[in-house]
Amino acid sequence: MSVEQQIRDYVLENYLFTEDQSALVNNDSFLEKGILDSTGILEIIYFIEEEFEIKVEDEEMIPENLDSVDNIVAFVGNKQKAA
Repeated sequence: MSVEQQIRDYVLENYLFTEDQSALVNNDSFLEKGILDSTGILEIIYFIEEEFEIKVEDEEMIPENLDSVDNIVAFVGNKQKAA
């Protein structure tokens, strides 16, 4: 399963409580759309670290890296390339 699909499935199941793929657009801002709050962001960071075996540093906890499916996919890809 792709990184994108894993992130989408996680958000859909845990925050939108649906399996309907159309309920989430990849570039939707989690914060602006009310999908995640600050606690949800911490939970998704934990998920990313566990699922993809990467470390999210404090300075990387910014919307540009974590505020949409697209941002997370790009962030995880960059972290995996750097490893």
